[in-house]
Amino acid sequence: MFLWQPCKKWKHFFFHRDFIFGMISEVIDKSNEKTDEDTLSLKSNKTPTNSSVKKKMKSLKDSFRDAMKKIQLSPGTTEPKADANGNDVASPPVLSPSDSTKRGVSSRRSLPFSTKSRHPPLESVSSEEKNEEKLEETWEEVVHEEVEETYTLPELPHTPLSVMQINNLIEKDLLEDAHLNLLALRQEFQQEQERCGDNSPMELTKKEKDLSLLYGNLRNKLKALVRDSNSLPSRNKELLLTVARIIQEEEKRAEEPGALGGSWMESWKEAVGEAVQGKVESVPLEQRQQNSSWLAVHLGLLGKAILEDLQNVKRVLRSSYPPSFNIFSTYVKSYHRVVGQHLKSLKEEVTELKDLYHLLDWIINKYNSEKIMGSPSLEPLMKNENTALQLDEDFLKQLKEKYCCRVSEDLRYSLDKVTELEYDSVWKNSETPTKEEDFLDSPLHMDIWTNVKGIVRNSQKIDAQLEKRVISSCLEELKQFPKRFEMEFRNHCSALRPQPLWTLYNITYINSFTALQQHMDEYQDVCPNEVEGFRKEVKWLIVRLVQDPEDQFKEDVAPYLQRMMTRKWLINDGDFDQLYSRTKLLSEHYAMMRPPHVQESANRLHYYVVKEYIGQLMTNSYSCRNRKHEKAAAKIHQQWGKLGELFENMKSTHEWLYPVGDELSDIIGQKNKRDIKDHLEPLVEHYPDFSRKHLVAVLTFRGLLRGREYRLILQRLAELKKNLGSVGGDKSRILFDNMQVAVRTDCLSILPFSCLDVLLPHN
Repeated sequence: MFLWQPCKKWKHFFFHRDFIFGMISEVIDKSNEKTDEDTLSLKSNKTPTNSSVKKKMKSLKDSFRDAMKKIQLSPGTTEPKADANGNDVASPPVLSPSDSTKRGVSSRRSLPFSTKSRHPPLESVSSEEKNEEKLEETWEEVVHEEVEETYTLPELPHTPLSVMQINNLIEKDLLEDAHLNLLALRQEFQQEQERCGDNSPMELTKKEKDLSLLYGNLRNKLKALVRDSNSLPSRNKELLLTVARIIQEEEKRAEEPGALGGSWMESWKEAVGEAVQGKVESVPLEQRQQNSSWLAVHLGLLGKAILEDLQNVKRVLRSSYPPSFNIFSTYVKSYHRVVGQHLKSLKEEVTELKDLYHLLDWIINKYNSEKIMGSPSLEPLMKNENTALQLDEDFLKQLKEKYCCRVSEDLRYSLDKVTELEYDSVWKNSETPTKEEDFLDSPLHMDIWTNVKGIVRNSQKIDAQLEKRVISSCLEELKQFPKRFEMEFRNHCSALRPQPLWTLYNITYINSFTALQQHMDEYQDVCPNEVEGFRKEVKWLIVRLVQDPEDQFKEDVAPYLQRMMTRKWLINDGDFDQLYSRTKLLSEHYAMMRPPHVQESANRLHYYVVKEYIGQLMTNSYSCRNRKHEKAAAKIHQQWGKLGELFENMKSTHEWLYPVGDELSDIIGQKNKRDIKDHLEPLVEHYPDFSRKHLVAVLTFRGLLRGREYRLILQRLAELKKNLGSVGGDKSRILFDNMQVAVRTDCLSILPFSCLDVLLPHN
């Protein structure tokens, strides 16, 4: 049983294969006999009529189809069937391989099949559709090969029919008889014209008018048949060969008397164009108000209609014309022209971005693609054909310009919607901004980036030139957005300014616009100028957003700083505690800011607090007496340690600022004033801008106003600065030059020490 089943399958496989060869052979042998008869007819200079040729071809086609139906196998049939008694039904006699091969060879010699259909497939037929398809392909090759370029005109009637009778033949589509009689009538006219010369009688003039009328009717009839040939049933297509022969004959006789003006071939091409025009106009086109996808649907149906029409030309119409007509090429060129005009008429109706995209994509990509003109089903006829639409020179340029303008308009609207969404979801109810990876963040940058990237990707699918222009349009529109957003932000949130929430909002949008700028940097190579323009706008927005929290901080801590280095400060820590807590709060807010702005903000905050805290020593607001300078120095040292730890946690990169507080407290805290001059060198070395006026202010705060030691300290400073001036020092580290130093107003402070000695009591 294991070996029997495969044997049975192979047995039936070879039987069906040989039977197929035999049946096809019989059909082709019959066709050979008919072909021989037609050949003899042609040798006797009698051209068979178009209808007789078509009838023979139809008979061959029907015989071929019947043969194929006889040999069709049902799916899954592999064993002989049994009758009612359980006996196997006898199978048809099996042809030997040698017999089938001989018959196959004879059939291939007698009928010129194309190379595609010479060898029948050695496999079972699975469905009737496949058989019909193969039959149609073989039939198309047979019919197409039988259309020859030249032909022999049948003998003209000795006596032509009357004008009315010829016109009736034209109306009844009996074109061959009508044309032969028309030629005979025209021959009579020419002979009479030769006899009469220039003195043409009225009867001859009437006959010339009749000829013109009949030829006009005939040409209109031909045009109507050609116009409808690709949409009417196949029985009407039998007239097309007659149409072609009439056109050929009239083109030959164009210069003879009695001819109708204008080229018959050009008239035929016009009819093809009208057929294509009708096909394009028949494609459904909904109104935009009825269907938002109206254009995409229409273009899809249009492409399908074009492909089906050209496939029909290749399969059917091509076999009804001599090669010189180039029927397929004529249809292709007509579609290029007609479709181009149709798209031009659609241009004014297309206003939305998605429709402009569909139109551009269809013109540039889909029309030439495998879905339409590049379809494999049209090969190899499209190999030498131009696949481009016939469009006006500026059509695509104007369409792309319209697309870019629409991109700008839609993006502007989208950006305004982003601002409105921010108002509804955050500003309206003073919501706290969300955090992502420990950083404050708003989804606005992702909304904008996703929108822009989608627009760019769509344009990229069309062509690289449009992509570049779209990127440029998007960046130009984005360049206007930061200012518009800032204006709306301030209008809606300015009331929150004294609150920490205002600072959180600023940091949020610093992060968001920084991220948006980084997204747009992706287009640096494509549109460097536009990217740089957008980058500058974002930069100035971020500068203003950063400035707001800093200004608010400065405003908040100003009262506390003003009371530093005073009597109250010496005995009470309240003002410093406020300064420290507010500085710490801002540093915590800065910690939620993304690089690189967090580092810059931390450094600015560090510098400001150091400058203002130390700067209070320069105000001459207080002078320590009765050894209070030691307490003041200890306090400065303690507070400076807390501030330094805070800025270290903020990762400030201004390391050069850390020593100044300890070095000043070291000078202020010296018990013996003569030792002060020995502690000046580190301060002068670290801060080259520390000058005499700054030292005077520090000494005043310590309580040292004059005297010999006072002069020696100032002299030591002068020596150090002179020595360091030749050695160098980092001139870029400016701290003390940015501090305002108060001028002492007491007259004694400006007198020379020699004068002061005279005024002393012991003198």
